Amino acid sequence: MRKLIRFAIAGGIGFLVDAGILSALLHLTPLGPFLARLLAIASAMAATWAFNRSFTFDRTGRSLAAEGFRYGSVGVTAALVNYGLYSALLLSLPALQPLAAMVIASIASMIFSFFGYSRFVFRAE
Repeated sequence: MRKLIRFAIAGGIGFLVDAGILSALLHLTPLGPFLARLLAIASAMAATWAFNRSFTFDRTGRSLAAEGFRYGSVGVTAALVNYGLYSALLLSLPALQPLAAMVIASIASMIFSFFGYSRFVFRAE
């Protein structure tokens, strides 16, 4: 249960990074909602990896490079799910605000991420 709570905190941090960068890019640059979201997701993934590695999960005994590759693999897959749903929502519901689509897509990919990280990335050898 402790891991799940810490994972939720990491997710909250990632969500704030994602939403903050998405909002900033949408308001301060000419980037549209699709390119801005790619940059925001990448930043959020880096933030959650740092938190999860330090506070959520136990050390695995793998090298930093191996662990980073596994984390990236799960993270990219979850990001594709997240981004795919985000894009589908914006394209099918043009009146939907990008931040609302981001919230829905983030919730949907959170479950996948937890199981991927806890079973594949941070599981002891």
